[in-house]
Amino acid sequence: MAAFLQWRRFVFFDKETVKDQSENGKNFQLPVGISACDSGRGHIIWFLTRSLQLSSFQAYKLRVTHLYQLKQHNILVSVGQDEPGINPLVKVWNLDKKDSGSPLCTRIFPAIPGNKPTEVSCLSVHENLNFMAIGFTDGSVVLTKGDITRDRHSKTLSLHEGNCPITGLAFRQAGKVTHLFVATLEKVQCYTLSVKEYPRIELDTHGCALRCSALTDPSQDSQFIVAGDECVYLYQPDERGPCFAFDGHKLLTHWHRGYLLIVLKESFRQTSPTEKHILTIYDLDNKFIAYSAAFDDVIDVLAEWGSFYVLTRDKTLYMLQEKDTQTKLEMLFKKNLFVMAINLAKSQHLDNDGLSEIFRQYGDHLYVKGDHDGAIQQYIRTIGKLEPSYVIRKFLDAQRIHNLTAYLQALHRQSLANADHTTLLLNCYTKLKDSSKLEEFIKSNESEVHFDVEIAIKVLRQAGYHSHAVFLAERHMHHEWYLKIQLEDLKNYQEALRYIGRLPFDQAESNMKRYGKTLMHHVPESTTILLKRLCTDYHPSKDSTDRDSLDRPANPEEFIPVFANNPRELRAFLEHMIKVDPFSPEGVYDTLLELRLQDWAHEQDPGVKTSLQEAALSLLRSDNTVFDKALVLCQMHNFKEGVLYLYEKGKLFQQIMHYHMQNEEYGKVVEACKRYGDSEVCLWEQALGYFARKEDNCKAYISEVLQHIDENNLMPPLLVVQTLAHNSTASLSVIKDYLINKLERETQQIEEDERKIQQYREETAHLRAEIQELKTCAKIFQKTKCSMCNSPLELPSVHFLCGHSFHQHCLESFAESEAECPTCTPENRKVMDMLRAQDQKRDLHDHFHRQLKCSNDGFSVIADYFGRGVFNKLTLITDPPGGKSGAGNLEAEFSRDLLINTKRNV
Repeated sequence: MAAFLQWRRFVFFDKETVKDQSENGKNFQLPVGISACDSGRGHIIWFLTRSLQLSSFQAYKLRVTHLYQLKQHNILVSVGQDEPGINPLVKVWNLDKKDSGSPLCTRIFPAIPGNKPTEVSCLSVHENLNFMAIGFTDGSVVLTKGDITRDRHSKTLSLHEGNCPITGLAFRQAGKVTHLFVATLEKVQCYTLSVKEYPRIELDTHGCALRCSALTDPSQDSQFIVAGDECVYLYQPDERGPCFAFDGHKLLTHWHRGYLLIVLKESFRQTSPTEKHILTIYDLDNKFIAYSAAFDDVIDVLAEWGSFYVLTRDKTLYMLQEKDTQTKLEMLFKKNLFVMAINLAKSQHLDNDGLSEIFRQYGDHLYVKGDHDGAIQQYIRTIGKLEPSYVIRKFLDAQRIHNLTAYLQALHRQSLANADHTTLLLNCYTKLKDSSKLEEFIKSNESEVHFDVEIAIKVLRQAGYHSHAVFLAERHMHHEWYLKIQLEDLKNYQEALRYIGRLPFDQAESNMKRYGKTLMHHVPESTTILLKRLCTDYHPSKDSTDRDSLDRPANPEEFIPVFANNPRELRAFLEHMIKVDPFSPEGVYDTLLELRLQDWAHEQDPGVKTSLQEAALSLLRSDNTVFDKALVLCQMHNFKEGVLYLYEKGKLFQQIMHYHMQNEEYGKVVEACKRYGDSEVCLWEQALGYFARKEDNCKAYISEVLQHIDENNLMPPLLVVQTLAHNSTASLSVIKDYLINKLERETQQIEEDERKIQQYREETAHLRAEIQELKTCAKIFQKTKCSMCNSPLELPSVHFLCGHSFHQHCLESFAESEAECPTCTPENRKVMDMLRAQDQKRDLHDHFHRQLKCSNDGFSVIADYFGRGVFNKLTLITDPPGGKSGAGNLEAEFSRDLLINTKRNV
């Protein structure tokens, strides 16, 4: 039970007398003889509008006893008398329709329970127009169910009977359930109207006086209020609710917009002739009195247009207008009643910005008073509206670090903390050395993480909480930070390597490139094993069955720099790679070749050295090394076998011979000429020049070279003599045999050439004579058989100047052309093809110059092109006028007739 005397009193309403604007501001006077009044739909009955325009109509002939104005419909229900005696009538008025200037009365029926004449004590109508309850002084309640505005669609029944007068009625609608509260002088009961037979529950054994009950609004769960002389009770349909001890003789109870208004009689006597009434407005939620004042003989209190209107017996109308929320809050702030201000703001549905400002002012008040714990709780309630820096500045003092920590924790829980707030909170934990709170903060569920993980890792690392930082990095998969702390701070290289081995391929690869050198320096064997996995068939070493599908392994060539100071591990790594994957990148083979050449160069044991030499050569023969790099490596380490192999592989025959020349390996020089001289004939010339420049006794080598030059006619004799003239040790005896053999072959060649010249002259003379004979003498054809079918000739037949004869049908059947002899055509075509080939090569100047430059004997090349007619002067042959042939054309015609014989038809 709440004690009334403990409630604070405020003046949250302004009292003023209603003025009549039409009477120059005089007090508004109510009509005389008001017996019933109600409000709703913008009117105070008698139809008093907000502009104080008073209107009326005659509802009954004698008097009106009760009025009920519906809030959701413009329907007025009245109870009154048209005749003397006890015969109350209920009338339902439709205020939207007019009948002769008055509202339309849609229904009239007598209010008599059980045909017993009795007075009506109270009236209530349901807003859905389906229920109307009328209470009587004899303890009866009549319920009208159906459309209350029509007789045909409703029925009336007696709901309640008793001996005690009915003092209060109220309908309560909760979903589809309808209840009716019934209050008498002795009891409070509730009927359930949505259930057949209308069951009732007795809620209490004491009641209230007339007009001392009301129904709260839905925000208060539509409770039924009963005001007794000692207490005010609130009821639910099935039980009694809270009770408030408000003493005094109650005259009137009213509920409006969250306020309970009670009018009671003043307990002490007054000398005034009028009776004094105390009007009090209670805020039951926030437990304070919003207004209290004395009035002279109150008739009724009505609520309309957002205000309370008080009607007094002296016909004066007072208005109690509620102050605005901000004014009420300022009044509470002045009295430092911040808790009450907060409750009031919530009940007034103030927005979050307004509430946040109240929390801030309350926090400032508590902070000034020194209640820092209470202040920080209020500041926490401003999170999201108040700038956090406003609070943080106040508590940065080290003595307030606990409060600052609480505020920062709340800021993180609401996910409104930035990186600076996280840094500050972790610094608070570290300064307090509160490891439990620190662990609770960082080990919260992943769904509850409300901070920047990377910032937290940085702060923890800087503060020396490496284990916490490592836990945070591992849990939230900040691999780079985890490895940085393990390697740089904790020096836990084996654990870092294990962690990398559990990462997905891409991340493991990138981290090994970043930290591989450090790991190789401290744990070389384990690092090498992980790199072998990474570059062959890598799968994260997890306990789970998930295995990443690996499309490609890592490129081992990219990890070679990791082994900068670990050649033994590098050698093992590279040998493993070429064994597992023979198609490893060329860089792998090049690096392994370099390592093997280094070992070969420093090895003193002949047996081991030979083995290393074979190993290096096997790499060169694998064709996986880069030629230029391998050649440079072999030259750097003076690896003769490798250099010569690469020269031979690259067909660098001159470099092979120069290599032997530099090392003065005369036999190797001659051997190189023999092996590669067919590909590059200039090697013999270079060899001769090399031996000619040597002052050593190289006669045997010179003789061997000269013999090959002589046999293949590679150099003119004069050039050989000039080359050997530079050697002071070479005598004439060295080239004596060469010159004698050369001269003998030249003599034999001259004799052979002269013989052929004579033969060609004789053949040419014979051909000229034959041509002349064909042109000047008759040709006798004496062939008796066909040259094609070897059958006796028969007419028609064809004879050619070459002496062959054919049947005409044989010639047409087998000859490709009737103008040529089929027997002589193959030989003639060979000659013609040779002539055409010479003509085509006549303009190949580049080819001629290239042959001339590359040939050892330029004279033979020129002689060959002379024979092709390259240097002949072009002569255009035309027939002279008159059809006579010139002398210059005669020889050409002879040649043509010799090759292409004219066809004769006999």
